[in-house]
Amino acid sequence: MEKYQIVKPARAGSAESNDCLVIVSPFDDLQVEISSEVLKQYGSEIDRVVRQTLSDLGVDKAQVKVEDKGALDFTIRARVEAAVKRGAK
Repeated sequence: MEKYQIVKPARAGSAESNDCLVIVSPFDDLQVEISSEVLKQYGSEIDRVVRQTLSDLGVDKAQVKVEDKGALDFTIRARVEAAVKRGAK
């Protein structure tokens, strides 16, 4: 499995309906911040999907901000993966 190290800020996605904007930045630890209109209902699931995707990519140090607009799991995974690959070396 390839491991990614975040070395520069990067983003993927949009703040449009049924999508999410993911921004990754270098950080000394792993920090995930989620903003969503459905945070109370789906916040823990969004967090789980983000953290699992980061784990699958071998990312253990990054600041990850997710602005969710009703994205489904596969969209969240794709946006996290794209942002990580854009910000990694």
